[in-house]
Amino acid sequence: MRSIWKGEVSFGLVNVPVKVYSATEDHDLHARQVDKKDGVRIRYKKVRDDNGEEVEFSDIAKAYESEDGEMVILTKEDLASLPVEQSHEIEVTEFVPADQVDPVAFDSAYFLEPASRSNRAYVLMREALESTDRLAICTFTLRNRTRLCALRVYKDVLMLQTLLWPDEIRPAILEGLDKEAKVRPQEVKMAASLIETMATDFEPEKYEDDYQLQLKELIEAKAAGGEAFTVEEREEASDDDGDDEVADLLAALRASVKDRGGDADDSDDEDDDEDSGSGKKSSAKKRSSSSARKTPAKKTAAKKAPAKKAAAKKEPAKKSAARKSTAKKSTAKKSTARKTPAKKSA
Repeated sequence: MRSIWKGEVSFGLVNVPVKVYSATEDHDLHARQVDKKDGVRIRYKKVRDDNGEEVEFSDIAKAYESEDGEMVILTKEDLASLPVEQSHEIEVTEFVPADQVDPVAFDSAYFLEPASRSNRAYVLMREALESTDRLAICTFTLRNRTRLCALRVYKDVLMLQTLLWPDEIRPAILEGLDKEAKVRPQEVKMAASLIETMATDFEPEKYEDDYQLQLKELIEAKAAGGEAFTVEEREEASDDDGDDEVADLLAALRASVKDRGGDADDSDDEDDDEDSGSGKKSSAKKRSSSSARKTPAKKTAAKKAPAKKAAAKKEPAKKSAARKSTAKKSTAKKSTARKTPAKKSA
């Protein structure tokens, strides 16, 4: 690797001489613009606006527009005269907890290599950062721009990670989040269970850039005069708003957990939930269960029905005896009534 910057990291009165190397590289295949008739490459020419004449690269300079609208040409020597360009120092301004810098702010990464015969100061700073679990916030100028960056430890190497300036990160104002959807506690619990079934240690080596691999395969196949892939017909996108896809979110989560061998316990499905109406469902279940329990009682009553019929057959005998006793009593009363007037007349 070739270093792109050389200077020193300074914090307090301690200076650590370092060389800066790009920590990342691009392996993507890049296309070239060609004439589609015969594949001849198309090149861009630098021409003047006034007469269209081509200008050599060595004659091209950089110009900036002033507040008055005048184009001011600046040479490389002019830019090198800036005080920040003359400073070869990565100045540490503060040390902050590592979790206070959101990953969205991280930009380009650079390795720092000790640039002196003794790397004692380098190792000291690395050990100090590891022991405190903090990031060193610093600034330095690289490629005509002042960079805000974080100094951290990466695999026993000091890494300089440039940070985006606050105004470079767009505010997260999204229309789709204007109205928050309500999720049920059971869905959150099941989603957490699914996460646990997929939890593991991060191993980036097991992932591949499928697009670049398939692109290479396509290039080789086309070069050989063949076809690498067949285009599958895609279903036309529907105009609905996606409500059908999440209509039974809990069932989809439970199926996913079961598919990964997890425990999809649905014992909490009848928890009270005002929005989902689960209380009504549990009440309906209780009613059905209670009616199911009463059903055997009806069958028992049906079996005892013959006994009632037998009792009904004996009733006429009792009734007839009752009628006879009533008749005797009524006769006695009548005879007594007849005798009473006789006594009065006497």
